[in-house]
Amino acid sequence: MRRYLIIILAVLMIAGCKCPPKDKQILARINNYEITKDEFEEEFRDSVFSVSDTEESRKSFMDNLINRKLVLQEAERQGVDKDKAFLKSIERFWEQSLLKVMLDKKSKDISMLKDAGKIEVEDAYNGWIEGLRKNSDIKVDYSLLK
Repeated sequence: MRRYLIIILAVLMIAGCKCPPKDKQILARINNYEITKDEFEEEFRDSVFSVSDTEESRKSFMDNLINRKLVLQEAERQGVDKDKAFLKSIERFWEQSLLKVMLDKKSKDISMLKDAGKIEVEDAYNGWIEGLRKNSDIKVDYSLLK
């Protein structure tokens, strides 16, 4: 568990350190956080605001983005980012995201099997899981489950 927290914190630190190179255009500054034109464009493209790419929708998105950054900064000031419940939710999110990516990858590999029906796909998946279990050191004290 501690290893997960260290990994999660490292990822958050890297993600939070979006210090743009000197040649980047700074579109906005919110306290000590800068939003570059490129960062804005990327986030705008991924938002519902981009459905209508107008000056008004861009301004609305910028206001929304500023509000989000202000709330995040306030959460950091209050120490919410160090709260045990928050860190646990980050750990769960990280695990779920990693599981999804790995299972999607394996599903893609399995779907490459020519003429694979439902039974062949299930057998391939179960064989993969069994191989993972076989090559792992697993010890369970089932008596503690009572």
